[in-house]
Amino acid sequence: MPGSRLSAPQALLFDVQGTATDFFSTVTGTARRVAGAKNPAVDWSEFVNAWRAAYFRETSRERRATDAWISVDSIYRSTLDELITARNLELDENERREVNASWKLLTPWLDVVPGLRRLRRDHVLATLSNADVDAVVSITRHGDLPWHAVFTAEMAGVFKPDPVIYHLAARYLGLPPSEIMMVASHKYDIRAAARLGFRTAFISRPDEFGDPALADAEFSDEFDINARDFQDLADQLGC
Repeated sequence: MPGSRLSAPQALLFDVQGTATDFFSTVTGTARRVAGAKNPAVDWSEFVNAWRAAYFRETSRERRATDAWISVDSIYRSTLDELITARNLELDENERREVNASWKLLTPWLDVVPGLRRLRRDHVLATLSNADVDAVVSITRHGDLPWHAVFTAEMAGVFKPDPVIYHLAARYLGLPPSEIMMVASHKYDIRAAARLGFRTAFISRPDEFGDPALADAEFSDEFDINARDFQDLADQLGC
């Protein structure tokens, strides 16, 4: 039975941007503080969501095994420059760097740290993020997030939902997929993990994009666990 101690997985893998951290409020707040005075007519909420969509566009491009790795930091920066140019905004180089760096200083949702502290008593906790290693380390330090390990797409040379990255995490953990649960607020992520035999936990984050109408926050019976937040996940896993 999902959520019982008997069937609890040995390890949990967590998506970071959106699932564990509130990127929308963090990045929107930084952009408004840094560039708002120069660009008073900009809807920074819409801008950040367009920026995030551009990131997904770039990380979803088909890649060959021989392709050079492209860091997420460079993807965020190149798409930021594209949006600034397309919208004729005023941001100098220092301002662009500061806004771009906000992706490495994302604030965790309020339930995350207490939820992780409960979960780590009985489970190995690790990230499985598309963000760069240095970004996840920075986010972890900034939010004092109590993972046991950090795994990212950069280590596998592919972005989620490529199967390679999920297999890499299982290999490093020394566990079969059936003993690992992928935790994410993005259904494509946990569906990809489920196809490989991982167990799944969907975290509903209706405010991920600022407006609940923009988020797919509905529970689905296809997942092993549906949870409101990390505290609810801990409850359902008996922690």
